[in-house]
Amino acid sequence: MDTQLDGRVAVVTGASRGIGRATARALLAEGARVAICARDPRTLDASAAHLRREHGEAVLACVADVAREGALEGVVHDAVERWGRLDVLVNNAGGPPPGSFDALGDADWRSAFELTLLSVVRGVRAALPHLRASDAGRVINVLSTSVKEPLPGMLLSNSLRSGVAGLAKTLSRELAPHGITVNNVCPAHILTGRLREVAAHRAAQGEASDARGALSAVPLRRFGNPAEVADLVAFLASKRAGYITGATIPVDGGSTASLT
Repeated sequence: MDTQLDGRVAVVTGASRGIGRATARALLAEGARVAICARDPRTLDASAAHLRREHGEAVLACVADVAREGALEGVVHDAVERWGRLDVLVNNAGGPPPGSFDALGDADWRSAFELTLLSVVRGVRAALPHLRASDAGRVINVLSTSVKEPLPGMLLSNSLRSGVAGLAKTLSRELAPHGITVNNVCPAHILTGRLREVAAHRAAQGEASDARGALSAVPLRRFGNPAEVADLVAFLASKRAGYITGATIPVDGGSTASLT
């Protein structure tokens, strides 16, 4: 299938590892040019070097903490200065930490708000003038199945990622006249550092955290890999997905039981 991404320009946040890095690789494989960003210069540089070995100068690395004001404006500026356009924004950030209501203070809520919700607002705000100039602007948010079914012990994710889903649904209608689509991809049970973090938290709370127990909740009886999430993101970024907007799509091996 020709995704018609050749020559398109994308920004992918949180792209030094896991789903973000896999997404950058998938977009590059389809011919896009990709600006990646992350907080840690060492992991970012290592990922950029790996991607450049495969795709040459189609990769731009920008050190940025998406939870900080002005960071994403800088990434978008650098991408447009390098390639003269921006067509795709992929909002991907590490999830907020696990925790129950009693364990979370105001500082935890503020930090999670900046990372999870306000980073998306700022990213869209920075990208929007360029997406309007594109003939196929795309905003794709990597969230979690917690927006479909709240997850135990994941209060911050349940609350704030649902806010992103509401924002995306509203934006999908506001931006549709400009040909810009806005969609959410919701992974679960994907082999990333996040999966290990949540498993460790549950083990600390005395809950079962062995692989067999986790897999019992997945109808496909296996964990997913980041590339399987990235392939969906690449499709939604393409012209082939031009009539899909306002959607929230799980990538979870069938584990989400909700109908909507």
